[in-house]
Amino acid sequence: LWPWLLASSGLSALVQLVTLPFFPDSPSYLLIQKGNEEACRKAIRKLWGQGDHQAEIDDIMKEKGAMASTKTLRVLEVIKERSLRWQLYFMMTVMTTLQLCGINAIYFYSFEVFHTAKFEEYLIPYVSLGIGLCECLSSILCSTLIDRFGRKVLLWGGYTLMCSVLALLTMTLSLQHRFFWMHYFSVILIFLFVVFYGSGP
Repeated sequence: LWPWLLASSGLSALVQLVTLPFFPDSPSYLLIQKGNEEACRKAIRKLWGQGDHQAEIDDIMKEKGAMASTKTLRVLEVIKERSLRWQLYFMMTVMTTLQLCGINAIYFYSFEVFHTAKFEEYLIPYVSLGIGLCECLSSILCSTLIDRFGRKVLLWGGYTLMCSVLALLTMTLSLQHRFFWMHYFSVILIFLFVVFYGSGP
């Protein structure tokens, strides 16, 4: 089953490969990068239907004007620019914590936790698949939450809940040989961690 499951991702790639040539180019790309206003209007009509779309074209023209007045900086210039320093620190912190938050360790050790929890050998791949499904669904949920609460709240809340879950998971894994039910609690915590990861960071 796993070879077929892995091969199924190629199906979506094939659908994109076949249908992508029939999609119009981005109107902003056609107007800003190519400077072709007629092609831009044609793409807008294809995407949004017939009608007066002058307001959208005016917005793209304003964006083009703003881009023309903005200087493109090289990487070294961005690092040296004092006005961008805090934004750069923030982005570096977010990217670093995202890599070191523990999600890779959770995925790596989840098989062992499921095995210790006395799951049948043939069921473990499906439980692992459930973890991936949880991450996918929580990412979809995040797209609705971010508009309501904002990115900052989701980052703080996500990392706080993930830290709490990791602390509890460390405790349950340490005590799993004393209490038989700790195995199942560890499994629940793994699923919770993935949900908080998908809906937060």
